[in-house]
Amino acid sequence: MSGCTHLQGLDSLREPTLSQAVHREECTQCFENQDSARGIDVCLSCFNGGCLDPERQHAAMHAALSGHYFTLNVKRRPKPSSQRDDEPPAKMTKLAIMEEREEDQFEWTTTVKCWQCDAAEGRSIPAEEVKSIIGSIMRAMSSARQSEVKAWEEETLACEHTLMLQQTSTEPIPASGLAHCNACDLTSNLWLCLTCGSLGCGRPLYGGTGGNGHGLEHYKTTQHPVCVKLGTITPEGGADIYCYACDDAKLDPELSTHLAVFGINIRNQTKTEKSMTELQIEHNLNYDFSLTSEDGKALEPLFGPCLTGLSNLGNSCYMASVLQTLFSLSAFQEYYTEVLVDHKHIEERPADCVECQMRKVADGLVSGRYAMPAVRRHFMPEGTPPSSSPEGPVFQEGLRPHTFKALFGRGHEEFATMRQQDAEEFFEWLLTVVRRDWKRRGASSDQDPTQVFSYGLEQRLSCTECKKVRYRIDGADVVSVAVPAVQIASTDEKTVFEDVQLTSCLDALLSPEAIPGYNCPSCNRSTLAVKQSKFATLPSVLVVHAKKFQLVNWVPTKLDIPVILPPDDAIQFDEHHMGQGLRPDEVPLPEEARTAPQVQVNELALAQLEGMGFPRIRCEKALLATGNANDGNVEAAMEWLFAHMDDPDVDAPTETAGSRGPEPSADQVAMLADMGFTEKQARKALLETGGNPERAVEWLFNHPDDDGTTSASDGTGENTPVSGFRSVPARYVLKAFISHKGPSVHSGHYVAHIRHGADWVLFNDEKVVRADLESVNALKKLAYLYVFERV
Repeated sequence: MSGCTHLQGLDSLREPTLSQAVHREECTQCFENQDSARGIDVCLSCFNGGCLDPERQHAAMHAALSGHYFTLNVKRRPKPSSQRDDEPPAKMTKLAIMEEREEDQFEWTTTVKCWQCDAAEGRSIPAEEVKSIIGSIMRAMSSARQSEVKAWEEETLACEHTLMLQQTSTEPIPASGLAHCNACDLTSNLWLCLTCGSLGCGRPLYGGTGGNGHGLEHYKTTQHPVCVKLGTITPEGGADIYCYACDDAKLDPELSTHLAVFGINIRNQTKTEKSMTELQIEHNLNYDFSLTSEDGKALEPLFGPCLTGLSNLGNSCYMASVLQTLFSLSAFQEYYTEVLVDHKHIEERPADCVECQMRKVADGLVSGRYAMPAVRRHFMPEGTPPSSSPEGPVFQEGLRPHTFKALFGRGHEEFATMRQQDAEEFFEWLLTVVRRDWKRRGASSDQDPTQVFSYGLEQRLSCTECKKVRYRIDGADVVSVAVPAVQIASTDEKTVFEDVQLTSCLDALLSPEAIPGYNCPSCNRSTLAVKQSKFATLPSVLVVHAKKFQLVNWVPTKLDIPVILPPDDAIQFDEHHMGQGLRPDEVPLPEEARTAPQVQVNELALAQLEGMGFPRIRCEKALLATGNANDGNVEAAMEWLFAHMDDPDVDAPTETAGSRGPEPSADQVAMLADMGFTEKQARKALLETGGNPERAVEWLFNHPDDDGTTSASDGTGENTPVSGFRSVPARYVLKAFISHKGPSVHSGHYVAHIRHGADWVLFNDEKVVRADLESVNALKKLAYLYVFERV
């Protein structure tokens, strides 16, 4: 305990600030945590968390690397049940993951240690001089809590429509007028228009109460935006308020006044119906993929290497399904668990290191050391008999990748939140983050595991009049295919669609497409062009994104269209799928004149599309492609955007005469260079966007890996280096698929099915079970992402 000659170093230590992350719950380089037998050592200088596991020794490693020799060992142990508060939890009334008081469930022990005295395990030293720092560390919001901000909760705010509400009716509504929908006999899920007092039923709710949508029809007819759900009004002023114009739940600060116009005294109201929040909570808690087989038996929980679950951090199933799929691939397993193992010895701040966090997740998922039944995850003193297994299967607690989520969500307006996200978008974002880090570190791309997804798509554009052609090769990681929706039956509860062959979707992607109104630089006028895509190269791992959407009330709605895979879940590509580049008998289209005018589109329509969150380049392309550049018809352009949002060239500069601008001025280049871009990058961005500085900035952010040295294509398609292989025939077999249950990719639930030897395994957050063949075949048809390995 005593004998430390370095105690004077304690004087330089300071308490953590409010903005500092305190990693006291879990090691930043592995998933050992405060519940482990040895606990976690928190650095008293930078508050990094390090484990004491003999095989990993991350606490000792951090001390040696950083020179931070003082740590606080933190151990958490569950209190005996007799010491816990036995009161039942309060009823959930807000959209939140209710926080349990940790102090009622656990107790902590802390020890200050000096690693300069003992570089192997650290020596215990007196804690008197750093009592205040210890208290601050234990009181500080942990890194996990900082990343989720205590608990995710949907914040409801007022909008311009509730704040500026103009009421047209001054007549009180009799009780009989509030008994049922004005347009049908429904007596529940009723919404009162706060403008005129019309009473309409709500929309059919996914997993909630029913409705015929008469409230929405009233809004479409009258444009009265704000309504309140009867039965949810409380004397305190609480109620469900919905704004159709904003298409979101809102707050009405003057609800009492607005209701009084219709003779409704808010003080006399009693809550009689579940609010939308309560219905959503109830739905989320019960939202699950079946964990039983066709004969009703519970599916078998699995444990071991590559069979570790991931706990849901709050709408994080999209992330879990992608991570499970990635680390089932040999390229990711081999690199992140075997190659360059010395990386951990050179990173002082592993919580902020992309490579460290990828290795941490890889170790957690692949090693199998954390794949154990939940009853074994809690620390129990030696000699304690194991608990008897409860009835039914016992699943894992699952790893909680808080640090990974915080790092990979940093700087992204969606992935930084606790909202549900699109799994395909997260997959693309993860690859982007890893590659940016790879480039930052100057690492060799030969070892980059993300390259297994990369392929080249050859785009051939030909003018039907002059017969001249242009070739371009775009690099991509996901093959996005449109799935046609052919309705064959419909009821109030379900719409049935015709089966679609996956090979047919791939063939459609590679089929010729007519482009009317193409400004041919050779003919110098508007002509009809034909565009066709072929594979320039093929990837080692083929990811297919099945786009099953339909625009309903301006919202992309997911459709349950069955996609049928070929026999044996295998796809083969042959010579006719591959592009050949410029042939000897073909003449390339000339370069477009740099001084020609830029794209001209309807500015009002362009502003409307940009206001919906789409990039300017995509909006211009949509308006030009749908012939609405001048008439301002936005709906067709909107449908084009949703149908082409995953095209490899969707963010490329608009192909029209004069899309390349004049040589940029030195001032324009200098302005972009001042923002941190190189002169080469700035010049290329300005050339690609017609000299428009705002579009140039957007282009630069959309092309972070372009160093500006690649010249414009000469029309032969030979200047763009891409990864992948050209050898055919190429056969791919299904390795995994990610399924989604819910009306939209931004709600509902994601799971992953992964082939594990001869079996299929279902990864449903922390639940890892052997999947029965019947459910695999059924869910395979409705998958959102398919992952095929080349064999």
